[in-house]
Order: sequence, then C-alpha cells, then structure tokens
Amino acid sequence: MSSPFHIIPPSRPPVPVIISIPHAGTFFPQDILGKLLPGKTAAPDDTDWFVDRLYDFAPELGITTIVAENSRWVVDLNRDPYDRPLYDDGRVMTSVVPITDFNGESLYCDSTFYPDAEEIRHRIEHYHRPYFEKLGQLLNKKKQEFGKVLLFDAHSIRKNVPGIQKDPFPDLILGDNNGTSAAALLCNTALEKLHRPEYSLSYNFPFKGGYITRYFGNPDGNVHALQLEMCKTNYMDDTERFYNDVRADNIRRVLRKTLEALIETIEKEEL
Repeated sequence: MSSPFHIIPPSRPPVPVIISIPHAGTFFPQDILGKLLPGKTAAPDDTDWFVDRLYDFAPELGITTIVAENSRWVVDLNRDPYDRPLYDDGRVMTSVVPITDFNGESLYCDSTFYPDAEEIRHRIEHYHRPYFEKLGQLLNKKKQEFGKVLLFDAHSIRKNVPGIQKDPFPDLILGDNNGTSAAALLCNTALEKLHRPEYSLSYNFPFKGGYITRYFGNPDGNVHALQLEMCKTNYMDDTERFYNDVRADNIRRVLRKTLEALIETIEKEEL
C-alpha cells in the first residue's frame, strides 16, 4: 500500500471544510497482521464501519475528505502519539498502538505481548505522522485560500460499550473539547441542525473530541475543529454488522443539512 490514507477531492468549487475519517480503515500490514488474533482481524470490531460511505455526498458540497486506510488497531490516529490520556474518568482508554479492544480484550495471539518502543515508533512514523502531516497541509491550504477553515472529524461507535460506560450512548455526540476547539457559532450551528426528535443528541459527553480535534482546533488561529461521534445503529442494522439503507438515508439527510449549514456559517459569518 503506497499511502496510509486517501484523499477524496471536491467535485464542485471547494469550500473551507475538511472531513477527516480516521477509523474506517481495515487494512493490516502483513508484519502486524501475523501477530494479531485472526478472529479479531477478520472483522475488527472497533472499526467505524462505513463512515466513508455515509459521508460520500461531501464532494458535491465542495468538501475535501481524508480517509485512513489502516485499522485503528495498527495505530490509532485519534490518540496522542505520546499516549497522554484523553480522559481521566476511569473508562478503558486504548493506546496509540492498542493491545486491547474497547472492552479490554487482547488483540494479540500472545496475550502478554506488547509492541516494544521501536515498533511503536515505527508505526507512529509510518502511519500516524503522515496522516497528521497531510491533514495539516489540507487545513493550511484552505486557511490560506479562505482565511479560515473547519475540520469535521467523523466517527461512529457501537451503541453499547461497557468498557467506556454502562449506559447506551446517545445517538449523536458533538464535541468541541469543552468549547475550545471551534467558534461557538459553528458549534451552535451544528447542534441546531443535529437536533432532531428521532435522535438523541449530547454535547461534549461522553466524548468531547479526541486527539485530532484537540491538536488541530485553534479558533484564535482561524482553524476550527468539531468531532461528531454517532452510534452505528443510526445507519446499520441492530447487530451493527450490516449497512441499513433506510437508516443510513435518514441520518445522511441530517448530516448533509448540518454540513451545508456549517459551510454557510463559516463562509458568511464573522467567527
């Protein structure tokens, strides 16, 4: 594989919005694949399944999208490369190079195995750093062109993950790192458009934005970042294994209207 990510360019005049999809990848380099449990890698459970398909309307809006190719079990692009924790509330926190899934189950054939410092460094240099460098370049180019830019980091998760919290997650969770990664006007625009009677919506809880949102979000520097986490049941079947066209079409309409409103806000409003 020549690159750990691919870029989907806009199909109409570009706008100052970049969508990042860091967890939809399922590829495992051969040297890593052989160390992992085959039952895990056949369908890596923590994958944000089909999120790239869910947002495939983005080019029609003028949005550029970056999508990671590798599984998050190779390297987690939404974690600090120095493994500084994102939360301190006792939830299971997987590392930048995970050894367990979200529920604490081992990923490796040898349950006592842990990638050594050299392997972690290698994965960060070859898979983590290139994604961040490219995303940074995309954001800088948009900022130079438009004077400001919005990063929309797109994720999904199982409805129930006991390792994180005992209760089911809200359908939609918008995060701006407690109001620090994006202008309030952009966040309020997104919350207004995401608020629908058929979906439960939460703001900054239980997720307030991961490392990508926190690293790039700099409203004072005209780089704004929002993370949208959503339950897979919004667009998959109840088993969370298969894409459900009816559910997906419903949530896609909400996502499209949200992004259209964000484009209008960032292009026309003083932030």
